[in-house]
Amino acid sequence: MNYARQHLEETRQIIEKLTPEILDELAQRLANVRDQGGRLFILGVGGSAANAAHAVNDFRKIAGFEAYAPTDNVSELTARTNDEGWATVFAEWLRGSRLTAKDALLVLSVGGGDLEKNVSPNIVSALQFAQTVHASIFGITGRDGGYTAKVADICVVVPTVNPANVTPHSEAFQSVIWHLLVSHPALKQQSTKWESVR
Repeated sequence: MNYARQHLEETRQIIEKLTPEILDELAQRLANVRDQGGRLFILGVGGSAANAAHAVNDFRKIAGFEAYAPTDNVSELTARTNDEGWATVFAEWLRGSRLTAKDALLVLSVGGGDLEKNVSPNIVSALQFAQTVHASIFGITGRDGGYTAKVADICVVVPTVNPANVTPHSEAFQSVIWHLLVSHPALKQQSTKWESVR
């Protein structure tokens, strides 16, 4: 089997292993946050930070959310990293944003954070802070979901079908899943342009 065929076959296997009912529940829970006036904060690092920026756009424009990603403000992110350290940048950004119980975090992460392995400690600190204010916590992660899966109200863990491709599949399916969410009837409020162009 050539690599392209293998990668596509792995993608098909992941789709078959996802649970649609969990995705429906996540869409409804997000809609509840929005409809009660809550904001959505989307957290990610690396490729997941780029996905977070794209997802913020879609949740704002298509799903009518007040949504933000701390990584979109490079000046604040680097100032906090320089002055306070990388591990607390998201938690302090959320504190400055006055995160409340009405709000929600959506974590996009391959590993979900792991303090023992010193992987994404900034995500773990943000989640710990979110727990103190009783904000809703959601995640789209890979591997075993890490700390995010342990504390989230709902965490969609992208199934591992090839340990050598955890990162590309996890980051690709972050996009598949958030696009599903903003297109879901429970969340979608605005039409997208190309579906209306004849």
